[in-house]
Amino acid sequence: MTASSALLANPLDPLAPATAAAPALDADAALMMAVGGGSEPAFVELVRRHQNPLLNFFARMGASSDREDLVQETFVRLFRYRLRYQPSARFTTFLYVLARHVWADRGRKIVRLERLSSQFEAEMEIASQRARPDTSERIDVDAALACLSPKLREVIVLNIYQGMRYQEVADVLAIPLGTVKSRINLALNALREIIHAR
Repeated sequence: MTASSALLANPLDPLAPATAAAPALDADAALMMAVGGGSEPAFVELVRRHQNPLLNFFARMGASSDREDLVQETFVRLFRYRLRYQPSARFTTFLYVLARHVWADRGRKIVRLERLSSQFEAEMEIASQRARPDTSERIDVDAALACLSPKLREVIVLNIYQGMRYQEVADVLAIPLGTVKSRINLALNALREIIHAR
């Protein structure tokens, strides 16, 4: 299934036709509707507003030198949807669904995360064997995030670093709200254990 078909198959798909009870447009959704009408300045403004948050999202997800490419690809996909976009969900939900598919389409994700996790576990094992008395070392939060499974890392990045509410995270990931809460709880417990071990 392609990223496009996955989006269309999602029952919470932001591309689904708006209902009569649809909420009023937020500023970003209004800009996106203007993009669909041919407004180039509206698209430039959307890029300006969301470029840095997307860079942060991909960086926290594990991207390094290619995060600018991932952001660019997200905006390319956004532009392709300009004529079909319907604001049936918040614009940021729609945008991060696209960003998540861009990230997933990079076939290196699983290998990359497994390698980072293995390296971090090895470092933790060495550190625990040394039993250093000095606990004042700075904890590397990015390294701790890299140790989490992809599913746990996703919810933490979207909720804490991207500032999304639980329901927004659920919409982006197309999972139940209860699953989001459970994963966040598991992720925070895992991070506490990592920090305690450090």
